[in-house]
Amino acid sequence: MGHTVVINLATHMPSSSFQMMLPWKWRENDRVRREGSALLARAALVAGVRLFIQESFAPVYEDRGDMWINESCPVRPAPYNRTVLDAERSAASFTEKGRAGITLRFAGFYGPDEMLSDMVGIVKKGWAPLPGAANAYWSSVAQEDAATAVVAALGAPPGIYNVCDDEPLTRREWVDIIAHAIGAKPPRLMPHWLSSLGGKSMELMSRSQRMSNAKLKGASGWTPRWPSVREGMPVAIRALAP
Repeated sequence: MGHTVVINLATHMPSSSFQMMLPWKWRENDRVRREGSALLARAALVAGVRLFIQESFAPVYEDRGDMWINESCPVRPAPYNRTVLDAERSAASFTEKGRAGITLRFAGFYGPDEMLSDMVGIVKKGWAPLPGAANAYWSSVAQEDAATAVVAALGAPPGIYNVCDDEPLTRREWVDIIAHAIGAKPPRLMPHWLSSLGGKSMELMSRSQRMSNAKLKGASGWTPRWPSVREGMPVAIRALAP
């Protein structure tokens, strides 16, 4: 019998929020999710691994307005990230072969990194760094809470789980929290006509997705340290490198 657990969190994401909007910047990430996940799952089966945990991307759900989103809701990836479903199939196949495959659909990460630094810079210029309507929800999870969710998932049954904080906020609330934390005025939201120039990638990022973490909390006992961006974002901004 080999190792007990394999956790596949490997990604090759674009390095900035601007590059995330460019479909060709995701090609290496596609290869990791399509080929790398399948190879790793097959190797884990051969090695006798009992549990396989696969990273996935939560904002592929359909726009649901102000309705809560659970793991049974329909998904519709954009062309640039369709391979999240390939990665999820690798975990499902692992379960079908008599082992335990878990997929973690992570909400939008935030933490003291280059991407947050880019967002702060955009807000300082008076613009919101997220596309979408003012009342459209954006689900988030602090990087620290995402890490503890992975550990908690070790004790969960096979299946798909949303990893997000307790209280998704609207775009208006989300960007205003950044502005308040840096002492800036509330930024202007991106106009719809400008968002539409980004095609299907921008359409996905503009969807209203009020995700629920109830399934993961019930199955594992996990709870985020930061219940929402209200509590976690100011801490992350203070931790940004000067």
